[in-house]
Amino acid sequence: MKFFYRFFIDLTNHLYLSKLIRIFATSKMSKPFIRSFAKTFNINIQESEKKLTEFQCLHDFFIRTLKKGSRPINDEPNSVVSPVDGFIEDIGIISENKNILVKGQIFSIKEMVGNEAVYGKYDGGIFMIIYLSPRDYHRIHSPVSGKVVSQWELGGKSYPVNKWGLKYGRAPLAKNYRRISEIKCNGKHVMIAKVGALFINTITLTHKNDTVEKGEEIGYFSFGSTVVLLFEKGSFQPEEQLKNNLVKMGQKIGELFQ
Repeated sequence: MKFFYRFFIDLTNHLYLSKLIRIFATSKMSKPFIRSFAKTFNINIQESEKKLTEFQCLHDFFIRTLKKGSRPINDEPNSVVSPVDGFIEDIGIISENKNILVKGQIFSIKEMVGNEAVYGKYDGGIFMIIYLSPRDYHRIHSPVSGKVVSQWELGGKSYPVNKWGLKYGRAPLAKNYRRISEIKCNGKHVMIAKVGALFINTITLTHKNDTVEKGEEIGYFSFGSTVVLLFEKGSFQPEEQLKNNLVKMGQKIGELFQ
């Protein structure tokens, strides 16, 4: 089964197929499909800042902004909020050898981060994986307020990051195209790894300043995506019963210790 699933992943991740899908989704030819896309994935179009008829292509609808107040930001002083709408695939401890175990597969934090000077500080810390489905709001926001101390990108083509991709793919969290940001908040570091997924491999950053407020937009995904959050050891306490549940951007997902 693993062989056939990986074969399917390799086939559908073909460079030229990805380009064709990108061309179609960003062209006016895709506009007639917006309504059926919204219906198929049960998207709440009442939250959208624009009406369906105002979007010029499927891609524009996918990266839609929401009406003001649609995602209230938890304002408790030490709270960490979800940076995206999504499904909490996993929460756990980063092992001493800097690996995480997800869906029975080991992912290397060292490989995902790709920066030897950075990854060591997260030994024994907490990781959280949030998967965004096609129905979700795909703008990314900061989980904390603080200073953006570094940003970098890694990886090439991408495999699926849903539960099947995590279980049978070629270590997608560690190998997929990804853009990583590190924010320092009250002396603690929080890493936000924005991981691209199947077909359209684009992660666009919209925040250009070196400081950021909790809940402020920092970028968006163009189709298929996952966010991995990393917290230093002893710095973060996640909310109970988050794993295997849906969250909304701005919802409290835990607290940073002072």
